[in-house]
Amino acid sequence: MNSHPERSEHAAGLKPVVGESSLTDMHSGSLENHVHHKSQTDGMHLISKQIRKRILKMVCRSGSSHVGTALSIVDILVALYFRAMNIDPQHPLADGRDRFLLSKGHGCSALYATLAERGFCDEKTLDGFSVDNGTLWGHSTWKTMPGIEASTGSLGHGLPIGVGMALAAKLDTKKHRVFVLLGDGECDEGSVWEAALFAGHKKLDNLMAIVDYNKIQSFGSTRDVLDLEPFADKWKACKWSAREVDGHDLPALAKVLGSLPFEAGKPSVLLANTVKGKGVSFMEHSLDWHYKCPDKNQLGIALGELGDSGDSDA
Repeated sequence: MNSHPERSEHAAGLKPVVGESSLTDMHSGSLENHVHHKSQTDGMHLISKQIRKRILKMVCRSGSSHVGTALSIVDILVALYFRAMNIDPQHPLADGRDRFLLSKGHGCSALYATLAERGFCDEKTLDGFSVDNGTLWGHSTWKTMPGIEASTGSLGHGLPIGVGMALAAKLDTKKHRVFVLLGDGECDEGSVWEAALFAGHKKLDNLMAIVDYNKIQSFGSTRDVLDLEPFADKWKACKWSAREVDGHDLPALAKVLGSLPFEAGKPSVLLANTVKGKGVSFMEHSLDWHYKCPDKNQLGIALGELGDSGDSDA
């Protein structure tokens, strides 16, 4: 199940770190440290490219959608699964594992591809994504693949589930953390803010929400549909500790995700400024690719931009 002959060799060399970032302090002046940092960063970038290529092939093969929303979260997932979270693909149900929930379940092709790259399943499993008689559904679904903690896709439900998990861990005096990745448009849902109020009230500092803040939701820009700003202040008003980051800066993501909690006694929220369709020029910043599926010609162009000169057959 966990054999992974085509997995990027860099994936095997990057180990997740718990509690703090493994990134070397670039101000130390050590050439050895600088080389180590560059090697780690280059490896993460290669993993991100590999995952983006898999997403494109999965979506094209199945004729499905939501490719833009999947591409925008890849770097966040790489930083989580390859650097920040305490996980073991060989023991996906280990009691002490960190939990991850993809609340924006329609971006699940990114999660499936990341789990395959990390070794939770064979890459052939991805062939069953969103096809007749397939094994992987078009929204993140529990028990379809090791590493999926809950079914999501009905927007606004992931954070409440995560809050329950984090509260249970506190009551049971367990040390694992809970990470929830939300969409920005999803934050229009009242259930998100009900959960945020509860988490702050209960001082769930073992919980982190990450918002994929790509500024485009299903029918337009977040500013035009329902403006979220001042976004960080809203979370702070709910007694959360809030930070912002470039959602495609892998070293910065690894560093901030390794700094939990941001403040003792408060849940943490990371507003990750991202680009919808990141990595493919004609998909970036475009609402169209929330819905459209690339054809074979567009797939070839996209894969070429990601450095894949081989067969573009999905």
